[in-house]
Amino acid sequence: MSETLYAEVAVNIPQVSGLFHYHLPPELAGQVLPGSLVVAPFGNREVQGIVLRLLQQPEVRETRPLLALLDAQPVVTPAQLELARWMANETLSPLAACFTPMLPPGLGQQSDTLFHLNPTKIDEKVLNQTQLRLVHLLTQRGDLRGRQIESALPRQGWKAATRALIKRGWLVSRPILQPPSVRPKTVRTVQLAVSPEEAEARLESLGRAGTAALQRRQAILRFLIRDPLPIEAAWVYAETGGSLADLHKLEEEGLVILGENETWRDPLDHLSVTLSTAPELTHAQQQAWDTVRAAIARAADTIGSAPAPFLLHGITGSGKTEIYMQAVAETLRQGRQALILVPEISLTPQTVRRFLARFPGQVGLVHSRLSPGERYDTWRRARSGALRVIVGPRSALFTPLPDPGLIVIDECHDSAYYQEDTPPTYHAIETAIAYARLARSVLILGSATPDVSLYYRAQQERWPILQLPVRILAHRQVVAAQMAQLGISSPPAPGEGSTAALNLPPVKVIDMRQELKAGNRTIFSRELQSALQTTLAAHQQAILFLNRRGTATYVFCRQCGYTLKCPRCDLPLTYHVDSEQSSGGLVCHTCNYRRLMPKTCPECSSPHIRQFGTGTEKVESDIQALFPQARTLRYDYETTRLKGSHDVLLQTFSEHRADILIGTQMLAKGLDLPLVTLVGAVLADVGLQMPDYHAGERTFQLLTQVAGRAGRSPLGGRAILQTFQPEHYAIRAAAGHDYAGFLRQELIYRRKLGYPPFARLVRLEFRHSDNSQAEGEARQMAQKLETWMREGDHRATSLIGPVPCFFSRQNNLFRWQIILRGPNPAAILRGRSLGEWRVEVDPASLL
Repeated sequence: MSETLYAEVAVNIPQVSGLFHYHLPPELAGQVLPGSLVVAPFGNREVQGIVLRLLQQPEVRETRPLLALLDAQPVVTPAQLELARWMANETLSPLAACFTPMLPPGLGQQSDTLFHLNPTKIDEKVLNQTQLRLVHLLTQRGDLRGRQIESALPRQGWKAATRALIKRGWLVSRPILQPPSVRPKTVRTVQLAVSPEEAEARLESLGRAGTAALQRRQAILRFLIRDPLPIEAAWVYAETGGSLADLHKLEEEGLVILGENETWRDPLDHLSVTLSTAPELTHAQQQAWDTVRAAIARAADTIGSAPAPFLLHGITGSGKTEIYMQAVAETLRQGRQALILVPEISLTPQTVRRFLARFPGQVGLVHSRLSPGERYDTWRRARSGALRVIVGPRSALFTPLPDPGLIVIDECHDSAYYQEDTPPTYHAIETAIAYARLARSVLILGSATPDVSLYYRAQQERWPILQLPVRILAHRQVVAAQMAQLGISSPPAPGEGSTAALNLPPVKVIDMRQELKAGNRTIFSRELQSALQTTLAAHQQAILFLNRRGTATYVFCRQCGYTLKCPRCDLPLTYHVDSEQSSGGLVCHTCNYRRLMPKTCPECSSPHIRQFGTGTEKVESDIQALFPQARTLRYDYETTRLKGSHDVLLQTFSEHRADILIGTQMLAKGLDLPLVTLVGAVLADVGLQMPDYHAGERTFQLLTQVAGRAGRSPLGGRAILQTFQPEHYAIRAAAGHDYAGFLRQELIYRRKLGYPPFARLVRLEFRHSDNSQAEGEARQMAQKLETWMREGDHRATSLIGPVPCFFSRQNNLFRWQIILRGPNPAAILRGRSLGEWRVEVDPASLL
């Protein structure tokens, strides 16, 4: 058989979905493998690409050579190659885009265009506004790449402006490919080049007697004599006061050798944890674990089909995490690796600590708040097998583990597992199901409130559904120690052993309509105020939940009714008292537009401007007024934007340096805080009336999860839900911890409307700065879709729209959408060119 000389490559160019064949030049022969990251010529550009397979013969007459290999090892594994193909087919995304989440930031680069302003005199009088802005930008900043211009002039039609300027000869462009912006980190090292005896003998000859330089160099040599192995230069400087100049002098004298060693950038270096051992399992845990353990053993055997996913349905506090731990330990014993996914970055510090305590030195962390260097090094260590357990949000799923034997998705109901911002739009749950099948991994989907469609699918496809119906006590010693520090006796535990049973917290529903009738016009019911007073008096902790940020949800004029809206999004601006503006400011939470609070109405000049509604800042200020002795913390997007802020804030609260934690839906996501005995949902109705079929389900999940933060220790606990709709089935079910009842009611509602799980959806969205043009494009697309549906005989599929999206304008762009609903609506679009339309298969939201 002749040597393989050709490669099939998916080039990294947006909207290019084809595959291209290249030949291997002699210098790359034998080095390029499936999964390799290469540089290839494409038209007049150089582009990056992923090698899909090697070929004996190309399928085209003429081929061009690959130009470079960017990494000696493949950057994606064989299972990931197959996963990318699956994603491209299922999400209708270009194949190259499906490799993007598999590469760390900075390694994968797209081809770009560099623009250079011709020094010829430009007649600015003939330029339009966009061309003028572009010329001024390039004059101020010099040559810029296309992506830099897009960042400086977003959505301003600058591409048309460049074409006009190039045509006049005032602008020059050329294609470029930036090299990877991440690389291994190295540190300077130093070690003794002579014997300790010779170094001692030459101590007095390193400079003039009595000088500081002589003392520094002697200190360096004595330090190296004590430790002859290579040492980081920074450590030498710190211990001796020496400098790089001193090391160069000693190197010239032949006394030391300077070198470089690679060092890992590890985001977990600073964490200190106490090692832990596995506790005794409850009866329900043991039953679940026995089933999972048998599947892990079968999955390690290459014979037979991959195991079906496990749905681990356990109430809050029932010990799901311990099942994950046991599964990881068994997977590692089989010589394989594990992926642990959590829905939000906010959960990673707590989760990482737990796994580090059980698997020290084997855990890696992946999420978007890490530096590019930290993500790159974690990615490389995982690829080499040095890290065997990876923890992180949805992006962690694409870590290139050599042989992933276990995938765990905790809080699998959470919408954060859906990626909708940039292609490929994908759901981590569906992607994990496909990945587990391709890699023969065991998949565990854990939740107290599983997604309705997922639970229905598990029943229909006969997945094992593992139940953990009893809450367990895991914090007796922790709570006892904390109470002892406060000089308070801890209440007796409801049973012996670390796995004694606990009851779910009782939930009381407060009808805020009755509170108003009784004359209570505050945002806190009398019941909640009394409960907070009791909790604070007992030196315990409380959580107050409200799924809105800010101080007021909108600002309006009492004279004419005018509402202050974002000029780019047409959405009400939110008032923040702690804005960067000292007098308080208005913020758009969609595009971050900001402005000062006006003194008069922009419409009628009335001074009667009022803030209306309630946000987390308002809740915090009102609590401080009611309970001035209480120490409060706010836990929302504004307070957790900085790197490490989640960890610091939760650590502060868990150490009881605050009494009341006030926050948004972040609070509902798996936090384990044993001193919390009271949870209050300030307004349980938020989001309930949104025009999306998920609204009831999300409300039920949020309320059930946030109520589950209370009573996770022997101290017990309770939850209070304040609502204006106490009769709604989602609120009633959440108050009763009744998942089965909610599931029955929700499935009746979904079946009646013909929504998932009884149909599948595809959402097409078009955005444009001109609303009439956006509407025209939407109507044309609707006509095309109807034609394609007739031609393909898709009689079971219906078309909804075109209509403006609920959030009809964002970032100065008008949004129109079309929904396809049927048994397989994606089949209508597969293989078709959709231009600038955004496509989501099985979208998480229709807003």
